[in-house]
Amino acid sequence: MTMAPEEPKVEVPEGYVKLTIDGEEVIAPKGELLIRTAERLGTVIPRFCDHPLLDPAGACRQCLVEVEMNGRPMPKPQASCTMTVADGMVVKTQRTSPVADKAQQGVMELLLINHPLDCPICDKGGECPLQNQAMAHGRADSRFRDTKRTFPKPLPISTQVLLDRERCVLCQRCTRFSDQIAGDPFIDLLERGAHQQIGTAETAEIYDAASHTASGKPFQSYFSGNTIQICPVGALTSAQYRFRSRPFDLVSSPSVCEHCSSGCAERTDFRRGKVMRKLAGEDPEVNEEWICDKGRFAFRYATAAQRLRTPLVRNAETGELEEASWTQALAAAADGLAKARDGKGVGVLPGGRLTLEDAYAYSKFARLALRTNDIDYRARAHSAEELDFLASRVVGTTPETGVTFTALEHAPLVLCVAFEPEEEAPAVFLRLRKGARKRRTKVVHIGQWTTPAVSKTFGELLACVPGGEASAVEGIAQHAPDLDEALRAEGAVVLVGERAAEVPGLFSALHRLSERTGARLAWIPRRAGERGAIEVGALPTLLPGGRSVEDAAARSEVEQVWGLEAGALPGTPGRDVTGMLNALVTRDLDGLLVGGVDPADLPDPALARKALAAASFVVSLEMLPSEVTEHADVVLPIAPVDEKAGSFLNWEGRRREFSITLEGTGALPDCRVLDTLGVEMDADLFTQTPAAAAGDLARLAPKPTGSAAAPDVPNGHVPKAGDGQAVLATWRQLIDEGTLQIDEPHLAGTARPVVARMSKASAAGLGRRVTVSTERGSVTLPLEVADLPDGVVWLPANSPGSKVRATLGAGHGAVVTIAAGGDQ
Repeated sequence: MTMAPEEPKVEVPEGYVKLTIDGEEVIAPKGELLIRTAERLGTVIPRFCDHPLLDPAGACRQCLVEVEMNGRPMPKPQASCTMTVADGMVVKTQRTSPVADKAQQGVMELLLINHPLDCPICDKGGECPLQNQAMAHGRADSRFRDTKRTFPKPLPISTQVLLDRERCVLCQRCTRFSDQIAGDPFIDLLERGAHQQIGTAETAEIYDAASHTASGKPFQSYFSGNTIQICPVGALTSAQYRFRSRPFDLVSSPSVCEHCSSGCAERTDFRRGKVMRKLAGEDPEVNEEWICDKGRFAFRYATAAQRLRTPLVRNAETGELEEASWTQALAAAADGLAKARDGKGVGVLPGGRLTLEDAYAYSKFARLALRTNDIDYRARAHSAEELDFLASRVVGTTPETGVTFTALEHAPLVLCVAFEPEEEAPAVFLRLRKGARKRRTKVVHIGQWTTPAVSKTFGELLACVPGGEASAVEGIAQHAPDLDEALRAEGAVVLVGERAAEVPGLFSALHRLSERTGARLAWIPRRAGERGAIEVGALPTLLPGGRSVEDAAARSEVEQVWGLEAGALPGTPGRDVTGMLNALVTRDLDGLLVGGVDPADLPDPALARKALAAASFVVSLEMLPSEVTEHADVVLPIAPVDEKAGSFLNWEGRRREFSITLEGTGALPDCRVLDTLGVEMDADLFTQTPAAAAGDLARLAPKPTGSAAAPDVPNGHVPKAGDGQAVLATWRQLIDEGTLQIDEPHLAGTARPVVARMSKASAAGLGRRVTVSTERGSVTLPLEVADLPDGVVWLPANSPGSKVRATLGAGHGAVVTIAAGGDQ
C-alpha cells in the first residue's frame, strides 16, 4: 500500500504565529488583530467602531466571530477588532460559521432599533457603511414595533460640525479620534443604557437628563472635519455640505491640498462644475487619512463673487482698470514690461503659493524675458542668511536623503525651533503627537509659551525671548546637556520654521548644532509653493536645481538646456524682496511683475505700498483683487488649484502631483499666461502647459544638497524691553484672515480666540485688555496670562483686529510699547 506523501511543514518565522481562518492556514505577525488578518485573506468582517488608525474599542460588537483556542471553543463569539492572533487559534467568520452570522445579524438588529430610516435625506446615504452592512449582514425584516428614540436636531458641535444624535450607533470613532489623534476635547459619551448619547466635551455636569440635551464648550479643533468623514452612519455632518448633494451625484478627483507645505492627499468631489466638498485622501507616507479643517473646508475662494475672470488694463486717460481681451492685455503687458526692462529693469515677486510648474515659469521668464535675477518668491520676512541656508541645506533634499513624516514618527527626539507645528503644518503636528503617544518620541520646543501644540505633543518648552532663539540653540550644550546628548541619538531631528528668518544667526546656529550632534535638520515653511520655488530658482541667488547665479559653469549648464548663447544669463545676484521694493521707491527699478502677493504679508507693508505707487509699470497675475490690483497697469487672471494640473513639492522634497478637477472653465495657469507673455516679448519659455513646464524643468537635474556654502552669521543681539515696553512674539494662526479662507464663515467660526498673551507679572496692572503699539499704529486685544518670559507679549499675526505687520509695521523680536487697553 502506497502511503501519501506528508505535506511539508511550514516553518513559522520568529515573531509570527500560525492560525486557521475559515479552514485556511495563515501566518500572521504577533499582535496583529484578527480583523486585519482576515482582511489580508480577502474576508471582510463587518464593523463600525474599528479603524486602522485608532486604538481598538470593541464598542459596536458588529465584528463578532467564532474562536477556538487549544481545541476548546470560546463560549461566546468574540470581537475580532480587539482580539489578537495566537498560535493554533481557529477562527470562523460569518462565511463559515452560522453562530457568527447569527450574532452579527443580532447586533445589526439592535443597532437599527433606534436608527431612523431617513437614508434618502441623510448626507451619508449612498456611501454609508451601515446601509451596506445592513444589506449584506442584517435581517431582511425588523421585529421592532415600538416608537424610535428621537432628539432635537441638529446639535451644533461647532460652527462646522452638526450632530444628529438619533443616527449615532455609539461606535466611539469620534471620541477616540479627538482623544487619540487630535488631542482636543470634543465629544464625550453621556448617560448610560438606552439614554446613552454623545455630546460636547466637559458637559457631564450640566447635562439635562430630562430633555436629553447638553451644551458645553464648542469644538475648537483644527481637525474636526475628520470626525465627519470617519463617522460610519452620518451622525456627524458638515454645516458646509449638509443637504447640498448626494454622493451618487458627485464626480470625484484625487487632489493635493494647497494650504500648507505638507502636500496632503485629498479627494475633491464636484457637481455641475462646482466643488461641493473635499475629503482626506489616503497616503500612509504623508497625511495617512487625516487633513486639517483648513484643507477640508477652505475652497470657496475659487467661486468668490470678486474673483477675477477677465483681463484688466488701466485706461491711460481715466486711470481706471477696464476689461480687455487676452490679446489686448498681453500686448499691453509685454509692451510695458519691455520698456521697464530696457529702462531701470523689472523685479519679479512670484509669491509662495505657486505650483512647481508655475514657479518655474516665473523663474525662466525673469531670466529670459526680463534678463534679470531680481526675483524672490518670499512674500514674508526673509534674510540673506536664509538664502545661504536654503542653498546649502534645503535644495535637492528628497525623502530618500532628508527627513520624512515617517522619520518624525519614529524619531527618539524632535526639536522644534521657531516653528509652531499645529498652526503652520498640521500634518506634521499629527505625526509628532502620534510619535510621542505611540513611540515615546520626546518633543522639545524652543519658543515663547506652552502653546496647544506643546501640550498635545507631551512636549517640553525651552522658553526664550523672541529674537533670542539663536542664543538658546547655541546654549544647548552648556545649559541643557541632556538635550544635547539626546540630539546625538540616531534618528534625532531638528525642525525649523520660516520664522527663523527674523532671528539673525539662528540658521547658522542650527547648522552648527546639526553638524556637531549629527541630528538631521529639516526646514518647514508655511506655504505650499515655497519648497518648489527654491528648487526652480525663484530666488535672487539661485538658478533651477540649486545652481548659483555666480557660478559660470552652472550658468553655462542652464544656458545649454535653455538654448541660449553663452553669457546670456546675468551672473550678478539679484535683489531680494525688500531690495526690490526699496529700488522701486528710489527709482532704481521701473517695473514689477507680481504673482498673487499680498502686501500685508511682507515685512514692511508700508514700504510695499510706496513701492507699488512709485513703480512705473506693474503687471499682476492674480485670482482675487488685492492692494496690488489698485496699482496694477495690467491684471491677468489665473486659475485656482482645482482648475489646473500641476504639482507641489512638499517640505520633504516629495513631488505631489495632481490633475485638473474642473475642466472647461477657461481659466489659465500662470505658466500658460507667462509663456504667452514671453512670446509677446520674443522669449520662448516652453511652458505652455504644466506638463510642458515639468518636462522642461526635468532637463535641469538638481545639484546635490550641501554643494553650497553653509550660513555663518553670528548670533544677533537679544532684544530687551524697557519700562512700558515688551518684546513682540508673533506668528499666524492656522485659521485667520488669509485670502484663501474667504467666503467660508463656518470655518472662521472655529478659529482660535484672538487674544494677546503675557506673563502674570507683565500683565499686572494692565486690566482685561492691552494695547500694543509702535510709532505706526496700535493693536488692542483681550489679555490672557500665559507662561511667557517676563517682558514679552504675544499677538496673532493676521487675525481679526490683529494685523500685526500692517498695523504695527513690526515682526517677531521687535520692541513694542505696552499700555492698558481698557476693560470694554
